[in-house]
Amino acid sequence: MQRSFTDQLGNTIQINYPPKRIISLVPSQTELLFDLGLDHEVVGLTKFCIHPVEKFAGRIKVGGTKKLNIDLIRSLEPDLIIGNKEENEQAQIEELMDEFPVWMSDIYTLDDAKKTITQIGELVDRSPEASYLNHLIHAGFNDLQTLALQRGINKTVAYLIWREPYMMAGRNTFIDDVLTINGLQNVIKQSRYPEIDLDALKALKPDLIFLSSEPYPFKEKHLEEIRNVIPDAKVMLVDGEMFSWYGSRLVKAVQYLFQLQKELL
Repeated sequence: MQRSFTDQLGNTIQINYPPKRIISLVPSQTELLFDLGLDHEVVGLTKFCIHPVEKFAGRIKVGGTKKLNIDLIRSLEPDLIIGNKEENEQAQIEELMDEFPVWMSDIYTLDDAKKTITQIGELVDRSPEASYLNHLIHAGFNDLQTLALQRGINKTVAYLIWREPYMMAGRNTFIDDVLTINGLQNVIKQSRYPEIDLDALKALKPDLIFLSSEPYPFKEKHLEEIRNVIPDAKVMLVDGEMFSWYGSRLVKAVQYLFQLQKELL
């Protein structure tokens, strides 16, 4: 059966429904597909689609999110490719669109993420499972927001995603929305992912500096170099997956963020 769907960039695709040969180009969306109950339908994924590990090990890797192996993708003959505007390269996606149905997400907020879960659930014939995930996510993040207010968490934060040069998660990002829900105000006013040096960051006087585990793998050794320049801020390592993966990992993120809030009291 053929069905048409419109993605979040306004593109309409026709697919054989339900799709039987899916390639996912985004780690958080790959994990979502498996958590929706798909298994053998996912025939390809990226080398960064590491969850769940037992599924990752048994699947063909089609490159990185920004450096896809187009010929390998062709050889897998997908009947659906799922990507994301921010995580994948436009030129490669457009090349794939010429040959295959490609459905793209475009996510900036928790509400966008829940909408995406709903739409991907419809796309792969797993709407009840998607609704249940969204129920858990909605309830969990509502509780987080309520607790942040009750606990009086009202701190300024800088969220670092890269080193050499230092880059921050700014406004108009999914990370910024998650921070806000948890009572944290981003000191970065620019949109997206601006570069910054430590002296400029010090001048913003953040209460907290979060060093993300991804995409740059910040470690303990990096805490000291930032504390030396910005001694008045509390510098912490945080799990980047819990702030930036916008699929089913949001269910796990709730408990992680509960614990983080406690640490900030």
